[in-house]
Amino acid sequence: MQIEIRGAEKLSFRERQVVTLKEMGLSNEEVARRLNLNISSVATLYHRARTKGYQVVIVIPGETLGIFTGEEDG
Repeated sequence: MQIEIRGAEKLSFRERQVVTLKEMGLSNEEVARRLNLNISSVATLYHRARTKGYQVVIVIPGETLGIFTGEEDG
């Protein structure tokens, strides 16, 4: 699985870090611990990033989903 953040160029480095970890499912507490930030800072960074507008696209190979077997008809 691959996560792509469209519009990441609008985000600061810290906002990108927070968005990536949050979109991976981590809580504010977990993100704060990993980045050595206050929980309130994580919430602020995430809120700012959301107001700047970005999109998260998850790229999952078809083989992983079991919809492509490598054999194609005609």
